[in-house]
Amino acid sequence: MTKKTVLIAGASGLVGEAAARKFASQPDWDVIGVSRRIPPDLPGVQLQSVDLLDEAACKRAFGAMGHVTHLIYAAVNESPGLFAGWIDDDQIERNGRMLRNLFEPLSEVAAGLEHVSLLHGTKAYGLHHPSIPPERVPIPLKERAPRVEHPNFYWVQEDYLRAKQAGRSWGITTMRPTVIYGEAPGNNLNPLPALAAYAALLREAGEPLHFPGSEETRVIREAVDAELVADALLWAATSPAARGEAFNLTNGDVYVWEHTWPAIADALGMAVGEQRPVTLGAWLPAHQDAWAALVAKHRLAAAPDIVEFAGANSIIYADMLLGPGGRSNVPFLNSTIKARQAGFQACMDTGDMFGKLFRRLVERRMIPPAP
Repeated sequence: MTKKTVLIAGASGLVGEAAARKFASQPDWDVIGVSRRIPPDLPGVQLQSVDLLDEAACKRAFGAMGHVTHLIYAAVNESPGLFAGWIDDDQIERNGRMLRNLFEPLSEVAAGLEHVSLLHGTKAYGLHHPSIPPERVPIPLKERAPRVEHPNFYWVQEDYLRAKQAGRSWGITTMRPTVIYGEAPGNNLNPLPALAAYAALLREAGEPLHFPGSEETRVIREAVDAELVADALLWAATSPAARGEAFNLTNGDVYVWEHTWPAIADALGMAVGEQRPVTLGAWLPAHQDAWAALVAKHRLAAAPDIVEFAGANSIIYADMLLGPGGRSNVPFLNSTIKARQAGFQACMDTGDMFGKLFRRLVERRMIPPAP
């Protein structure tokens, strides 16, 4: 069988890393991963450091990749502070330019290109934008709903690729995952390391796992495992049913913190504590010395700087998901019927996901094992 070659942009990111591992585990795929920061542990992946905002560097790198047959675009530029960048015109332009810088030279040489997957998300429905009140967002979120016009780099990227697609044979699939959880540390939108650092510090201090959120703990939520998103990307790469389509992605269930917190505590070998609202954006940096001591004591592979480990924007994101109030407490639920009908059947129990991911962080020596 002739091998295919997938180029994964954003290979150090939450989904990019998971996708690189998934494709590299398949015998019929060669994998190229590009990102500004080279991830430390991706066996079987050809890694290159490329700044997608550097047009000249992109021409050199991607102009030499004529053998690429598939592209997964999971790169994103986020502003410090996260939320303001989601509606900022300059940020939208940067994300559009990054894709163009990659795709212009790649499309000139990759004559055998077959498929492009875009990683987007539920911001496609406008639920983050102040001009769109919650009552204008139909529940459940469905891919067939008309585009709600608002400034969004998703539209810039999609419209650019569809214009480039004219007269070409390659296909496009857009993924819209809900909140993604994974083991990759130091990213922009991964709440897990922030929760892991919080839990590890409580355990080291002899405390149970207190719930840090200030929200009502019974708000219905959804999550998706980064590995499940990677499974969907592998499926979409060769599935005719995925071409030209957009798909919501979730684990397939819903959860509330009140009933999921015990599964997290159990995975960490901790007792469940009480609800003690704190802002992780303040609490974690305030415990920097304790974190550095914990990393040294247990000889962890984690960064000794707690903000570097968790990711500054991911800490902000974790606080959003834990409360307080506002849109974070509105149950924006996704329909995943379209993906199932198209043939993607993967699902996962969210409590099991949290348990698996915290155990993985222990295996990767990012947090200490339970005593």
